[in-house]
Amino acid sequence: MSDPAIVIVAAGRGTRAGGEEPKQWRRLGSRSVLDHAVAALAPYGRVIVVLHPEDMARGITHFGGTVTLVAGGESRAESVRNALETIDPESVSRVLVHDGARPFPAPSLIERVLAALEEAPAAAPALALADALWRGDGAQVTGLASREGLFRAQTPQGFRFPEILAAHRAHAARASGSAGAADDVEVALAAGLAVSIVAGDEDNLKLTWPGDFDRARRILEGRMDIRTGNGFDVHAFTGGDHVTLCGVAVPHDRALLGHSDADVGMHALTDALYGALAEGDIGRHFPPSDPQWKGAESHIFLAHAAARARARGFDISNADVTLICERPKIGPHAEAMRRRLAGILEIAEDRVSVKATTSERLGFTGREEGIAAIATATLVAR
Repeated sequence: MSDPAIVIVAAGRGTRAGGEEPKQWRRLGSRSVLDHAVAALAPYGRVIVVLHPEDMARGITHFGGTVTLVAGGESRAESVRNALETIDPESVSRVLVHDGARPFPAPSLIERVLAALEEAPAAAPALALADALWRGDGAQVTGLASREGLFRAQTPQGFRFPEILAAHRAHAARASGSAGAADDVEVALAAGLAVSIVAGDEDNLKLTWPGDFDRARRILEGRMDIRTGNGFDVHAFTGGDHVTLCGVAVPHDRALLGHSDADVGMHALTDALYGALAEGDIGRHFPPSDPQWKGAESHIFLAHAAARARARGFDISNADVTLICERPKIGPHAEAMRRRLAGILEIAEDRVSVKATTSERLGFTGREEGIAAIATATLVAR
């Protein structure tokens, strides 16, 4: 089954949440509320973000082409329909619709919705009400209400694409495109679609009031994800007049032998990043059996690993490389190596360490048969 399309609705003004800008653009940790939502859903399919027309220029600058942007309409239903109309029905069979003000949809919740769509035309997460319900006039309780059979609705809500597109078109025809609908489940029910309920998640809160941001920050702190990976590599000497180490050409009476440029330090660091992501090693992403990588410069591999980390929502906290050799001397070149690695990783130089040691004349490095490197990288979820 093809990947679903992801519609993230972020066209509202969010005035009840306070602040000087719409709530979806407010910072939550190191990035915006909307960024959190996009990062959570992007692994599942193409993302379409619906923005207020006044925010379109900002969105183009902010996302830099990584998502599809659509201008919102007068109502939430119209905004969603605008996004649905951009989707190719020949390539997409399912769609998820999510509120941009919900920054924390968990992978398990998203997967429950997608799994439910295998049996039903629509599915949505919800939480059963546990509190007693009162009616009141704002000052006094005027009555009671049963909570039996009542749920708190959440997103992402999932639909088979042809059915929800038809439902939205019918809703627009009935309401002239302007009448509101609380969410897409309401639109689906009006079209006669059966909607399955899947278990929601208490952390999947919608930011509505000023105090919600305090709760969201506590959730974010509790979700801190720190990962560490290590890498090891070795290359033998061959004939030549320099070695390339951590992206710097170092004069020497020999070179290093390898399928690519044999940059043993950069290879070890690349594997450390892939290891932290649990994505294998260089050979998995750039097979040595593929002739296009013969003689390739290793910054290609390292930049790819760094980009994978960013795409999965991680910042590179630090990178540490140790080169093991008797010669050449690394010290005079270590700062240039740090600068080169920091530039490729797109992080500050003070987060990169390059150092060297000998093996006290023991083993293959001690006999000057080659150079080894070990590396460690730490990733922190944004």
